[in-house]
Amino acid sequence: MDQGILPGFDTSEEKYEAFKAKFQPKKTTDDCYTPENIYETVKNWAVEQYSLHGREIVRPFWPGADFRDLEYPQNCVVIDNPPFSILSDICKEYRIRHIDYFLFAPSLTLFAINSGRENYIVCGTQVTYENGANVATSFVTNLDGPKINVSGDLSTAIDRENRKNLDGVKTKHPKYDYPVSVATAAKLQKIANRGVSLEIAQEEAVFIRCLDEQKTHGKAIYGSGFLLSESAAAEKAAAEKDNVKIWELSAREKRIIQQLGKESL
Repeated sequence: MDQGILPGFDTSEEKYEAFKAKFQPKKTTDDCYTPENIYETVKNWAVEQYSLHGREIVRPFWPGADFRDLEYPQNCVVIDNPPFSILSDICKEYRIRHIDYFLFAPSLTLFAINSGRENYIVCGTQVTYENGANVATSFVTNLDGPKINVSGDLSTAIDRENRKNLDGVKTKHPKYDYPVSVATAAKLQKIANRGVSLEIAQEEAVFIRCLDEQKTHGKAIYGSGFLLSESAAAEKAAAEKDNVKIWELSAREKRIIQQLGKESL
């Protein structure tokens, strides 16, 4: 018996990977997984805005790090994305130690950070971090400047870089859509939200959980749906976009649609 494996331990690859996953660091909104292009955009803006040229930029926040125990070079500036849950404590600590900082912050609770004692840079953009968290992001600083700076130029620059990252994700993960003869709750909700009314008779629809094409891909209609007769199919824009796949109806499903509503005639 292999002395490195305990008796009765499941050595299958799937079980082993699950075992290893227990010891992997968990990515949360408190972890610093900032896309590099987003960070560089923010850093460059701050350097220009506050004339930080020549000063050392420090990034003390990463999973497992303790910002209090780190050595901070004289005259450095901290520009980083800290854990939002302790952001007020971080600001207080840096103020006591006379360390300059420009920090990422949650937009929705921005002014509550350190009870209004910070200088606040308000942005109107979302940042999608590398762990998938999509957070409305602004900034706090103790550098000289207005108490509140609503920065359209920084917001625009961040949004431009964030869109680049999202375009890359869309390239890897295509979207799917359904033909007009398929009714899903999500699609009908959009119709209702526009103030449009629609009634579909009993004999004009048949309940389905997935399309035949979806079965071959191991997919299904989220929340199930209905096949509609040609006369009952809701008219909606079917503008096809890059990376959007329209599920095709099978010959069987087309025959069902052709028969819907005819039996009552």
